[in-house]
Amino acid sequence: IYTDGSALGNPGPGGYGIVLSSPPHRKQMSAGHRLTTNNRMELLAVIVALEQLKFEGSEVTIHSDSQYVVNAVSKGWVFDWESKQFKNRKNADLWRRFLVVFRKHKVQFVWLKGHAGHPENERCDRMAVAESKKFI
Repeated sequence: IYTDGSALGNPGPGGYGIVLSSPPHRKQMSAGHRLTTNNRMELLAVIVALEQLKFEGSEVTIHSDSQYVVNAVSKGWVFDWESKQFKNRKNADLWRRFLVVFRKHKVQFVWLKGHAGHPENERCDRMAVAESKKFI
């Protein structure tokens, strides 16, 4: 799974792009929001992607250029935030939603450098930006 989020301004119009690939199957998705932030779109992309999985217990790898999302999970920050009821945490609504779907699967995260020429990441970025521009 490849994900990316974008916002034109922070806050501003934003969007996300997702490429789900499990050969021979491939699905692309994108959506936009009138007023959001880059971090919300990055996180929402991961959530929506995981919500697409049909079988509980799926082994998946999320490729994301969002250090915010990747580090929050791989370094365990989100679990600490959860233990403190997300007090003083931005995007608590999305983090709660994320944890519900995250716990249904075996998820690994891989951080990708953004705008580094990775075809799937670039595709997600183009979709996210296109969705953002619909609100200009």
